Amino acid sequence: MTTVASSAFPVSRQRSRAALSLVLLPLLLLLTLIMAVGTGAVHIAPLQVVSILLAPLGIAPLQGYEEQQAAVLWAIRLPRVMLGMLVGAGLAVAGAAMQGLFRNPLADPGLLGISSGASLAAAMSVVLGFHAFGNYSLPVAAFTGSLLATMLIYMLSQDRGRVNATTMLLSGIAINALCGAGTGLMTFLATDEQLRSITFWSLGSLGGATWPTVLSAAPLILAGTLILPFMARALNALMLGESGASHLGVNVQTVKWSVVALVALSVGAGVAVAGTIGFVGLVVPHLLRLLTGPNHRTLLPASALLGAALLVLADLVSRTIAMPAEVPIGIITALLGAPFFLYLLRAGRKEVGA
Repeated sequence: MTTVASSAFPVSRQRSRAALSLVLLPLLLLLTLIMAVGTGAVHIAPLQVVSILLAPLGIAPLQGYEEQQAAVLWAIRLPRVMLGMLVGAGLAVAGAAMQGLFRNPLADPGLLGISSGASLAAAMSVVLGFHAFGNYSLPVAAFTGSLLATMLIYMLSQDRGRVNATTMLLSGIAINALCGAGTGLMTFLATDEQLRSITFWSLGSLGGATWPTVLSAAPLILAGTLILPFMARALNALMLGESGASHLGVNVQTVKWSVVALVALSVGAGVAVAGTIGFVGLVVPHLLRLLTGPNHRTLLPASALLGAALLVLADLVSRTIAMPAEVPIGIITALLGAPFFLYLLRAGRKEVGA
């Protein structure tokens, strides 16, 4: 009796944490949004933010505000915050799905070269003048690059029909180096104006956010972010291995390629509009897995919410820490994410040793 109770307690505690996370994370995201759109050179108090957002609905303002504040919020702050939420959610869900597919907590679009593939394709699009799809040309190019990189890594990591984690990581390093060399070549060939665009992608920034940018990226990022949680059952089954998942009625090959395509879609579109942003897809799912357990039914939506909130907070730091200058957001996520991930690895190793 004691053994059963002690083994069941951690499971029930994880379930409680999972349910609590799906209640608290939306509140965290809402508070983050209000704080981010109100902070900057033009200060907007929280009640003023709420009043401005509710004004189109004809609701009486909770606190008076100036027209300048409303203009700044709608034209500058809100598009940037919305883009940060989209990109953060897309990267976090993509990371969680990749880790479930490869059954490896180190799998991440950035570490595996997927972001580098998208970046290279975007740089080629700029330098070679690819405009076949209008405003969607960059997301389409970046999606193609990330898809090709993902497919190549997946094929290279196969060992007798199974994914070899070591080969996967080494393949990711090689793809990163190859795409980096290609991006360097595009930088060498670029004009001054094109060079600024390529530098923007390599460092990552939400500074170019406008409503057209948000609307062009949103369908592509949301496609992956909203569809991947519906594959939670299949990803849970894959935790038992491909053979076990097949016995449970999962079409493993269909799931593999669906996850690969959706991850490439989200990451490619995110890189196209915000550049290369690391560690979001690695740290967020890892942290949530420690808190709420490995069930993808909770992990994927929770990753979307926490990833969105963390990237908006990182962007808030990037644009306020050195005002009026702006620190690239990729630097902020790396400075915060790398030490935190090392801490998680060390803590996990201590638990295993205990």
